[in-house]
Amino acid sequence: MTAPLLHITTPAEWETARAAGVVAPPSLEQVGFVHLSTADEVALPANRLHAGRDDLLLLVLDPARIGVEVRFEPGVPGDPESMLFPHAYGPVPTAAVTAVVPYRPGPDGRFAAPILQG
Repeated sequence: MTAPLLHITTPAEWETARAAGVVAPPSLEQVGFVHLSTADEVALPANRLHAGRDDLLLLVLDPARIGVEVRFEPGVPGDPESMLFPHAYGPVPTAAVTAVVPYRPGPDGRFAAPILQG
């Protein structure tokens, strides 16, 4: 199996996605894709966008079940040039979610790469 992809969300957003059957956050309408990450890179957007939050969840996604085009593309200016983030160009079916895990910052308030059970 290919390494899982991750999507940062909140409990409320996950409940909305479960009810709809798809993960379709505001970014899908705003920029045309759902932001995803690999386990090695997810801490970068988590720290930039969600520093200090202790209510986040990671949706663990099976890439084979995403069902829409996924492109690996540069992040925002200031991200390492070598880092390409997966972007899903369409709603991601909740059937692609293989696990939902709490994603908490460390004592310093910063996020680290998660350890996923495999």
